[in-house]
Amino acid sequence: MGMGNGRIELWRRCRAVVDRLELPDPFDAESFIASLAEQRGRPIELIPLPFRPDRPCGLLVTTLRADVIIYSSDTTAMHRRHILLHEAAHLLRGHDGGAASAIGPSVLLPHLSPALIKSVLGRTVYSEPQEREAELIASLIHHRVAQDRSSCARARAPRPRVATMFGLREA
Repeated sequence: MGMGNGRIELWRRCRAVVDRLELPDPFDAESFIASLAEQRGRPIELIPLPFRPDRPCGLLVTTLRADVIIYSSDTTAMHRRHILLHEAAHLLRGHDGGAASAIGPSVLLPHLSPALIKSVLGRTVYSEPQEREAELIASLIHHRVAQDRSSCARARAPRPRVATMFGLREA
């Protein structure tokens, strides 16, 4: 199988995941993650932390009682949404962090005992298949939300002509 086929297969797999999702309307990542937690029957906690250069923008920590998404609090709304969707995509696909990442859980979550932490899945290198998959799923969710919004807007009202958009009378 050539490299192109691998990318096509990745696209198809991710597209199928996103097509099956029920997205809240109006969309926001926090509501989406709350409904994901409900469907999975397992809490997902969101913890905003100030960005530090030695820390990834987003991190998924699996504990015995909940999944925890840690994300940069001091970033744009769009970037925050992407980080949250990327980490949620790991949960959607059932990615397992396996061994704890190079950033120790105690650095990020000093209040959690290491025994409670099952795995830490941090954003590391995009060449890893799971990272590519999570990144693509997050991007496809953004795309679907944008498409849904524009199709709703089109259904509600006819597109105004350029003249009326600028407050000019039509000739």
